[in-house]
Amino acid sequence: MMAEDASTQAIGGGERVSVLLPLPLAGAYDYVVPEGLTLHPGEFVVVPLGPREILGVVWGKGTDELDSAKLKEVVERLEEAPRLPETVLRFVDWVAAYTLSPPGAVLRMAMSVPSALEPPRLASGYRFSRMPEPGERTTAQRKRVIELLAEGMAWLPGDLAREAGVGTGVLKAMEKDGLLDRVEMPAPAPFAMPDLDRPGRVLNEDQAASAVEMRKRVVEDVFSVTLLDGVTGSGKTEVYFEAVAECLRRGRQALVLLPEIALSAEWLGRFESRFGTRPAVWHSDLTQLERRTTWRAVAEGKAPVLVGARSALFLPYPDLGLIVVDEEHDPAFKQEDGVHYHARDMAVVRAQLGRIPIVLSSATPSLESHVNVTTERYRRLHLPDRHAGAQLPDIRTIDLRRDKPAPQRFLSPPLVQALTETLAAGEQSLLFLNRRGYAPLTLCRACGHRLNCPNCSTWLVEHRLAGRLQCHHCGYSARRPNACPSCQADNAFAACGPGVERLAEELMAVLPNARFTVMASDTIGGPAQAAELIRSIRDGEVDVVIGTQMVAKGHNFPNLTLVGVVDADLGLEGGDLRAAERTYQLLHQVAGRAGRHERPGRVLLQTWQPDNRVMQALASGDRDTFLAVEASEREAASMPPYGRLVGLIVSSHDPQAADAVARALAKSAPRGDGIQVLGPAPAPLALLRGRHRRRLLFKADRSIRVQPVVADWLAKVKVPGTVRVQVDVDPYSFL
Repeated sequence: MMAEDASTQAIGGGERVSVLLPLPLAGAYDYVVPEGLTLHPGEFVVVPLGPREILGVVWGKGTDELDSAKLKEVVERLEEAPRLPETVLRFVDWVAAYTLSPPGAVLRMAMSVPSALEPPRLASGYRFSRMPEPGERTTAQRKRVIELLAEGMAWLPGDLAREAGVGTGVLKAMEKDGLLDRVEMPAPAPFAMPDLDRPGRVLNEDQAASAVEMRKRVVEDVFSVTLLDGVTGSGKTEVYFEAVAECLRRGRQALVLLPEIALSAEWLGRFESRFGTRPAVWHSDLTQLERRTTWRAVAEGKAPVLVGARSALFLPYPDLGLIVVDEEHDPAFKQEDGVHYHARDMAVVRAQLGRIPIVLSSATPSLESHVNVTTERYRRLHLPDRHAGAQLPDIRTIDLRRDKPAPQRFLSPPLVQALTETLAAGEQSLLFLNRRGYAPLTLCRACGHRLNCPNCSTWLVEHRLAGRLQCHHCGYSARRPNACPSCQADNAFAACGPGVERLAEELMAVLPNARFTVMASDTIGGPAQAAELIRSIRDGEVDVVIGTQMVAKGHNFPNLTLVGVVDADLGLEGGDLRAAERTYQLLHQVAGRAGRHERPGRVLLQTWQPDNRVMQALASGDRDTFLAVEASEREAASMPPYGRLVGLIVSSHDPQAADAVARALAKSAPRGDGIQVLGPAPAPLALLRGRHRRRLLFKADRSIRVQPVVADWLAKVKVPGTVRVQVDVDPYSFL
């Protein structure tokens, strides 16, 4: 671990230095600083590791555990690389300790673009060289170029050509004739400073009061957590934009985390409307050049605002002044592979380490945040009304026991009627089903054989548009066989259950004149395609949107007045700890797409369980009673947020090896008051990507620090190289 004053340490020649490498190793390695070199924590260095040289980060002074004669020297310091801020180093240490992950694995997320450490490339521009000689060819185009360059400033070719109204060929010809000189010049700032004087949307009384409170937190410049709790369409984004503006006025950086990149298109449009420019963005669809440019700009303080997915939390902000976590309840903030962490919770830690305010925004706050408000750990700002007087939609259930769809159909008569009425009124509808593809299961009518993934314990999902059967866990894909591999029956396969593609097929049958689009992660190629699709919906080129959870939140379609949830019970299956909470959040969010402007909205929930408390809470709008009941049940069972859980996932290509390690862990499991270990048992996904999986669940009272107990437990069991044990502190998924 680092010392508190690590940033002030100077480690001179001949001294030992601790260097952390971006590898899943137990900790930092010691090296010797060469004579004539002085290093500081956060600097990037090249060090030897076995037969190769590797990039690492100075983590502090070394230890005295090894003889100096056995230590190797640091090869070099990267002179042009920005230094990782001391807060980032402490954050890496904290996340590693909390998640029981190797510190180097966490560091790898912070230095995810090694090419950004190279010296920035200089741009090539033009500068005035000489006036034309008498008789030398002079055109009006050339005169305009010379007039712009006469003051002696160098111009980038694109800017010069655009301002002078000439083609780049004119500039090249003038260079060839000696009228212009090529010069190297610093590249322009990649991200413009937002216009803080640009007027934002007029805020209502509640919004304005909340904005004042948020600006106050930024001005106070101390750690605080504020839950911005507002109904869908209440203008939460516009309110926290005021906090972002205040942060920028103070010359500091702001970070906004979104759960999915699909939400970024609309969010970026709102930001540009408010501030006149676009912020830096960070997500997995960026090109390598974009990643390099953005990482470097963040590290040098040249990215005033960054909006990104969960990994954006680990970028090297030198002067972060505000963090916003939008849709803070969203399960997509949980990283389920590599380092298991929850970006919302780690963002709170990052704010605390940096002593800055953080805003958590949601229309359906997580139970964790709700409890933190009730115990006064977090402040709460409430926006109870939609913006500009729009009304919340009318939500009703359709009892599928009574109003059954026709055979081989999935839309009930009341929902079909509502779709027909909405189309006739010239308004838009949304059909929501959180299942991609055509059908979730394909089975043989003759023998009942189900087409499974060979690598996972899952059924293959039919994607009829692509003509493939796909596994949504490992990516395995195959064509549907003509004959059943079990009984050899020809053409006996049947698609069971609906996906969004099958809904589209049914919609064409019941509303043949309706223009529709399917919005799912496998039908949208990236943020640009998502932005175009959202534009087409907003411009009225679509009558019915058929979508999965990516359409459930963040989008604002003025003419959308009907939401039909095809299978409201879907999320209640599986017995997950958070099943009821997640289902409520998701359906409340998708319901919030209806009636966001002057036209009233309605929501129809198709359900086999209309008396379920989730359906009752949605229909009545009584969120607080639902949360109170959910909280009391969790507290009675000592489940999060009233208790602690740690998941252990043992996996191997050899099922017997996985079983042996799982049994050894069970045998050496910790015991004591307030501690319980469940398992081992086959995971619900017992086979995933070719690995056989077993689960153990460590359950403890809230007062127990689980990390040292679990670390001591793991140290007692020898794990062979063929077996992997993954630790998931505060698990969100139990697959």
